[in-house]
Amino acid sequence: MAELRRRAAADMETTIDLIGDDLLHNILSRLPALACANAACVSRSWNLIITTLLSSPNLSSALSLNPSLQDAVNEAFDKVLSRPIRPQFVSASIGPSFSLQQAHQLITGKLGSRIPTVTLVSQGIFGRNAVSDEFEEVQWEFIENDEARLNHGNENWGVLLTVGFLPGLKVSLIPLLSKTQGTQALMIDELVLNIRECSSSVSGFASPVAILLFSDQETDMKPVLQKLDYAFCPETVIVGEGGSQFLYQGETASNHFNEEEYSSAAVALSFLRDSGNPPDVGETQFHVVLSPGISQIGPTYKAVAVKERPRDYSTWLTAKREEQFENLDGLTMLDQIYDEFGGDLYCSALYVGVSKRRKCSIGMEKGSWIYLREFHEVLRGDEEYLYVHGGGIRSGDSFQFYLANANVARDSCNNASNNLRCLKRDGHTTSDNVNSKKKSVFGCIMFSCCGRGEYFVQPDVDCSPFMENFPGITFSGTFSAAEIARGDLSLYGPVSEENSSLRCCSHVYSTVYLVMSYTPASPSTL
Repeated sequence: MAELRRRAAADMETTIDLIGDDLLHNILSRLPALACANAACVSRSWNLIITTLLSSPNLSSALSLNPSLQDAVNEAFDKVLSRPIRPQFVSASIGPSFSLQQAHQLITGKLGSRIPTVTLVSQGIFGRNAVSDEFEEVQWEFIENDEARLNHGNENWGVLLTVGFLPGLKVSLIPLLSKTQGTQALMIDELVLNIRECSSSVSGFASPVAILLFSDQETDMKPVLQKLDYAFCPETVIVGEGGSQFLYQGETASNHFNEEEYSSAAVALSFLRDSGNPPDVGETQFHVVLSPGISQIGPTYKAVAVKERPRDYSTWLTAKREEQFENLDGLTMLDQIYDEFGGDLYCSALYVGVSKRRKCSIGMEKGSWIYLREFHEVLRGDEEYLYVHGGGIRSGDSFQFYLANANVARDSCNNASNNLRCLKRDGHTTSDNVNSKKKSVFGCIMFSCCGRGEYFVQPDVDCSPFMENFPGITFSGTFSAAEIARGDLSLYGPVSEENSSLRCCSHVYSTVYLVMSYTPASPSTL
C-alpha cells in the first residue's frame, strides 16, 4: 500500500511538471489567498510561481453594505482575499451605526495581531461592492452619540476593507500619544523621533517613503503637520484624514503604554524603504494629486488684535487691510467680502487662509523658520471681532478669505484627471502588466471632504478622474472631516512671489488621491 501511494504521488508530480509555467501561473493566480498559500506546498515549481505571485504589488479592496456587521466583514474579506495576496497592512472604514470595537476585533481576528491594521468610523465610503462588483459611493449622516446611533436605520451600515502589499517597503504603526493627566499635551516630538528611529533602522534614512495619518475628533492636527512637514525630506509623502474615531493594532505599535497616563490622539502608518531587499525587487512609489474646492475672494488682511479662546477652541480677531490703517471688526470684514462676492455668502462655507511664519524644532535640535498657510472656518462676525475656529493665529499674520465653490471643485476634478493622465503616460497601467519593465499604477486610495458630496447632482464626480484613467485598477476611498496632503500652495493655482515658499498640509473641501505605482528592477541590477 505504501508503495502504491509513493507511485501515485510520483505520477502526480510528473503530471504537474508537464503543465507549462505560463498556464500554471494563470491558474494559480486565480486561487483565493488561503488556497494559494496551501498550493505552495504541492511542489517546488508551484512554490516558485506562488512566491512570485505573492511578491507582486497588490492593493485589494471591497465594501459591503450588509446590515449585519459579521456578514459585512465576511463579505468584504471574501472578496479582498479572493486572489493571491500577502497582507502587509489593512485599513478599514465602517459606518457610524456599527460598533468600532466589535468591527476592529472581527477584522484583526481574520488576519492576526502582527499585521498593521487601522479601523475607523468614516462619514462615507467609495469602492467596489463585494457582492455585485458594482462601484458604489455611500455617504452617511453624522451621529453625535451612542443613543442616536442605536436609533438610526440601515443607511448607516457598511464596511470598506483595503489590504495592501507594497514590494520593497516595510510598514510600521506609530501612535501620537497625548497626556491624559493634568495639562493635556500632544507628544509631537516623540512621534517624529519614533518615526525617524524606525525609518533609520529599516532603511538607513531618517525619512520614510510615506506616512498615512489618521486622527481623532479632538486632535488639532495643524501643529502636528507643521512638525512633520519640517522634520522629513520633501520627497516623503504625507496624506490622511482627521476627525474620526479609530482603533489600531500592529506588531510595532500595539498599545505598549499606560492607558491611564496616555491616550492615542492619532496614528501614523509609516512606509519605509527596506534596505535588506534582494536586487530583483523593484520600486514602489506614491503620487499625490489634490483637487481643491475653495476659491479666494476679497483683499488681503493683517491680524491686529488676537484673542485665543481654548475653552471653545476659537480665535477672536480684528484686522486691517494691507496699506490701510483702519482697524476693522468682523462685521465690516464680512460686509466687504459680501459686497465683492455678490451672492448669498452666509449660505456657503467660508474660511480664512492664514499665512504663518513660525520657528520650528524637534527636541533639542536647533530650530529654523517655516512658512505655511492654514485654513480656519469662519464662525461669525460682529461689531467687535471676527470669530474663527481653531487657534495658532498671531497678531501680524496675514490672511485672505476663501469660499467653498462647486465650480472650483469641478474644474479641479478636471485638472486632477489631466494630472493622472500624465501619470498614465509614464508606463503600462493595467493590473496584468505589473511585472513589465515600465512603471505601472496598481491602486489608489482617496480621501474626500464630506461636504463635497453635497456639491454634485450626479454621483462619482470625485471618483471619475481616477476611474476614467485607470479602469479596472483597485480604487477605494472615504468621506472625511479633514483632508491631509503635504504640498505647496501652488496646488491652489498661481501664487505670488512672496507666497511661493508657503506650505499647505491641511485642506478643506478638497479631495486627495494617493496613487501607488511599481517599477520593476532593471536587468542591470539583477
